[in-house]
Amino acid sequence: MAVLGRGLVPAGEPVLRGDDRGVLHGDGLFETLHLRAGRPWLRDAHLARLRAGATAIDLPLPPVGALVELLDAVCAGWPVGTEGALRLVCTRGPEGGGEPTVYATLGEVPAAARRARRDGVTVATLPLGVAARSRPELGWLPTGLKSTSYAPNTAARRWAQRAGVDDVLWVSTDGYVLEAPSANVVWLRAGRLLTVPAAATGVLPGVTAQHLLTRAPELGLTAGEHLPTPTELQEAEAIWLTSSLRGLTEITSLNGLPRPRSPRTPHLQSLLAFP
Repeated sequence: MAVLGRGLVPAGEPVLRGDDRGVLHGDGLFETLHLRAGRPWLRDAHLARLRAGATAIDLPLPPVGALVELLDAVCAGWPVGTEGALRLVCTRGPEGGGEPTVYATLGEVPAAARRARRDGVTVATLPLGVAARSRPELGWLPTGLKSTSYAPNTAARRWAQRAGVDDVLWVSTDGYVLEAPSANVVWLRAGRLLTVPAAATGVLPGVTAQHLLTRAPELGLTAGEHLPTPTELQEAEAIWLTSSLRGLTEITSLNGLPRPRSPRTPHLQSLLAFP
């Protein structure tokens, strides 16, 4: 762990105050980056998303250079051959006012994430309770944030565990698939690699998903955005979840219906250079 202004912090040393707004109110943002060959992958895109989110919620951030130095400090000496899970956290700081709290943590990518990347995941749809396009229409509600306020996400993951599936896809009240609690959905249909439009729906704009779609032409695919129904997804040639640590993860079962493995999966994973 490394803290802005303090550098590396020994394990077990206190970092957060008890009245930090990130802890008490979920008033903060974070980014999770994949560390490969000792360097954070797509670092600039993640920092740009963090800054966009901070602007949306009026969260003051230190200069980009200071954030880069913090990430470099925590990554120094990490084994080059080991995948890392690098997390950058920025909160509004203590309740009584003061500077934001900014720190970074680094650990090995969990084995469960690597297994999901290799073996795929089983998924069920779960109602989110909002219409697909309703959130961006609310001028007061910032959308597309990687917020530390993570209660719905963890609740959905607990539901998935009870339901005997690996993950969920949230579905709007008007019947459209939006995203997973910690991943974007990408699917292949008639030579088109598609994802859900973030601006129109308020889903998190996925850094990994966007990078994948940008490079889709290298595999002879065209990229696009579309709001799918669960039925449309079932009819797709292949469905994947994309996220920073799991990378590209194939959905092998949706709502109890098994799906054949796609021959495209290893090619797409190679395009993203995930192990």
